[in-house]
Amino acid sequence: MTIVAFLLLLGPLIVIHELGHYLAGRWCGVRAETFSVGFGKELWHRIDKRGTRWRIAAFPLGGYVQFAGDADPSSRPDASLADRPADELKGTMPGAPLWQRAFIVLAGPLANLLTAVLIFAGFAMAYGVPSIPPVVGDFAEQSAAKAAGIQLGDRIERIDGADIEDFTQIAQRVALYPGQTVVVSLDRAGRKIEIPVKLALDVRKDEFGNEIRRGLLGIAAGSRPEFTPVDPLRALGFGVISSVDQVRMMAIGLKQIVVGERSVREMGGLPKVAKFSGEMLSLGWLEFTGFAALISINLAFINLLPIPTLDGGHLAIYAAEAVRRKPLGIRSQELAFRLGMAFVLAFAVFVTLNDLAQMFL
Repeated sequence: MTIVAFLLLLGPLIVIHELGHYLAGRWCGVRAETFSVGFGKELWHRIDKRGTRWRIAAFPLGGYVQFAGDADPSSRPDASLADRPADELKGTMPGAPLWQRAFIVLAGPLANLLTAVLIFAGFAMAYGVPSIPPVVGDFAEQSAAKAAGIQLGDRIERIDGADIEDFTQIAQRVALYPGQTVVVSLDRAGRKIEIPVKLALDVRKDEFGNEIRRGLLGIAAGSRPEFTPVDPLRALGFGVISSVDQVRMMAIGLKQIVVGERSVREMGGLPKVAKFSGEMLSLGWLEFTGFAALISINLAFINLLPIPTLDGGHLAIYAAEAVRRKPLGIRSQELAFRLGMAFVLAFAVFVTLNDLAQMFL
């Protein structure tokens, strides 16, 4: 089940990502020479009327679109085209205007983000948008909020300056800060009060044995969630907000790992994604689809990091080109891509070993 779930999860998300690049390239008039799902030995291919080679490869953990003018699947520009006249570069990636090249690169992550937005919007259309007033209805046995002076009936309005309109937003604002102090702004019978609260560290294991570490206020809602039916436009807005919240939490989590506030053991690679995908599928298609939305956002987020060979690295190079008003030298770009590839491979090996160590040791 784990292998099947992993392929069901990653395969479509890779195709969606690469289709974003491909469709943007077609819209901009840039020829796609190869559309590959996976790497390595080719298992199947078909060449369409535009000359694009559609292929499925033996190693399905990735994919690429190689446009005309790319030297290789990493989209490194072909050095032999550096001095060609503009008319010979028509229809190639190097011959496209800067804004079009940036759009083509950005379209892959945007396709993944749009996928997540549509999944969340679909949930909203099917079940309605959940709503719980952010009012304290109960306390945990060891409640950080109660110890700090928060009382039953208090309505939480802001946490560290961020507005709270629904009880579900409270967990999003505190989960990433175990042991840290946050300022809770609340309304108590019409009085506006600010209370600093040192969040509790909650460590528990889910039904599959995965350890979860999070910050807690130690409060419960005073009412059950109500699900409000919404029209397609409001559902889409809910999808956008939900996706933005997930991106924000990923960015905060990455920053905490970089500065040492969180352990690198919390990072996950393909083995952990495969494990979680099997677990989510065992719970049902609803949970699996929600997990797919999170992984789709994760793919977009990772690809936008400013590391050469990733989409964000290409965008960084294009930004430098915009500032310099001319492309970076071929040697500089080749060096950047080599360093980026080395970093990506080293990071992939690290997170894979990290996953395997946690799963089997």
